[in-house]
Amino acid sequence: MADIQKISIAVTAEQLAQMKSAVESGQYATISEIVREALRDWQYGRERHLADIARLRELIDEGEASGPAVPFDGDRILDEMIAETSRRKARA
Repeated sequence: MADIQKISIAVTAEQLAQMKSAVESGQYATISEIVREALRDWQYGRERHLADIARLRELIDEGEASGPAVPFDGDRILDEMIAETSRRKARA
């Protein structure tokens, strides 16, 4: 088992009441168990957030490496999509 350290935290009366209720109902064995679960959830969310940021940075780098942006005509692209859809329907 990992080296366990004790800390003191401040929570609202409502938070404490909810934790006590969860322990009394048998959902958790102790308030410490609730706090550890909350920390695991926070750690997972933080790791996902950092991974998302890293991926966004990779995508930005790829975009910058691909050269300058090319202008596009949204109306032309929409017309092409409509024409392609019509062709597919005609073949079906």
